[in-house]
Amino acid sequence: MNQRLTLWHTLTSTLAALFGVQSQRNRQRDFANGSPLAFILMGVVLIALMVGSLWLLVSWILG
Repeated sequence: MNQRLTLWHTLTSTLAALFGVQSQRNRQRDFANGSPLAFILMGVVLIALMVGSLWLLVSWILG
């Protein structure tokens, strides 16, 4: 089973890792088949979306 991960697998694995709930099976799959660059880029995008959402929420509440 040496296949590349889909965008969906990369997204869900990155979200699970950010929240600290990644399963052992998925973690092993990610290390065996995933690209570190894809996970790094997905992490940066997700963190940027989270920070932007928080910024918009605070601006909306205070505005």
